[in-house]
Amino acid sequence: MPNTDLNDASHWLCLTLVPGLSPLTLRALLSEFGSPEAVLGAAHAALRKFVPGEVAASIADGGNAAGAQAALAWLNEPDNHIVTLGDADYPQLLLQITDPPPLLYVKGRLDLLNRQSLAIVGSRNSSTQGSENAAEFARALSSAGITIISGLALGIDAAAHRGGLAGAGSSVALVGTGLDIVYPARNKSLAHDLAANGTLVSEFALGTPPLAANFPRRNRLISGMSLGCLVVEAALQSGSLITARFANEQGREVFALPGSIHSPLAKGCHVLIKQGAKLVDDANDILDELKFPAGERVARATPALDPAEASLLEHLGHAPCELDALCARANLGADVTAGVLLQLELKGLVESLPGGRYQRVR
Repeated sequence: MPNTDLNDASHWLCLTLVPGLSPLTLRALLSEFGSPEAVLGAAHAALRKFVPGEVAASIADGGNAAGAQAALAWLNEPDNHIVTLGDADYPQLLLQITDPPPLLYVKGRLDLLNRQSLAIVGSRNSSTQGSENAAEFARALSSAGITIISGLALGIDAAAHRGGLAGAGSSVALVGTGLDIVYPARNKSLAHDLAANGTLVSEFALGTPPLAANFPRRNRLISGMSLGCLVVEAALQSGSLITARFANEQGREVFALPGSIHSPLAKGCHVLIKQGAKLVDDANDILDELKFPAGERVARATPALDPAEASLLEHLGHAPCELDALCARANLGADVTAGVLLQLELKGLVESLPGGRYQRVR
């Protein structure tokens, strides 16, 4: 914690952990009194001009000292930090949004907080193709030096983090819980990788569970720390569209990957494109838009195909297709078609979708 000594950290924690004290009101108190220590030392009557009586009494009584002690114990563990509004390590882009959090809990690399970054978000129930797209875009952008920011959710978020960690830019996860909780639990290994080689960030106090209301708040930080936001697969009700809306309101670039007109997971991206988001189909589209030197393109090996597999893949096209329709196109029986599809699935070129449909992956 290079910019906040333990005594100052104690004051910040005692104040930020006071129940009922919102970040907006805390910023007003800091503006009025000058520092957390001064706020904690202010008279009850002076505090009552800003906060209800019980909150003023708690502040005047020294704030949440017990909570602060628990957080200070966490702070003594390796690679754990708190970063406050006045610190040089505080993400400078967050100072441009309307409601920057007064204090951030950070685990991992502080240097990533002010790197040039791009948010990549999307569906938790992503398709194989969507996850692969997210990982490949993240890997290419990270290789060009851009840090990948996402929300540690399943699906697109997890794929984006893994792609980011594979490149020099690494990855930052903004989470909706306290940093002593990993949510979802299935991403525990990924969270450990981020703590070791990237960064985990939260504005929520230690012990904060995964409350539904916290995740939209978290989304404003994902976009706020980024130069732009790329949406990869999103249904019409996806939380990713909230992140894209925040990005637009914050003056960030919004990018979207198009998909099949038949896919529900493409509907949200298509709406964003209609609303002015930039359609991209290559990582260099984003690098060019951000005026960032383009990194090396990622070359993908194509598995060898026998004539039957190549023919069926050609008949399948790029939109989801039912088995009967594919049999008719290829003029093959159902058993033969299903057998070839299985081989294509094993080679990672086709995935089965709900409703007996199939879709190309590459």
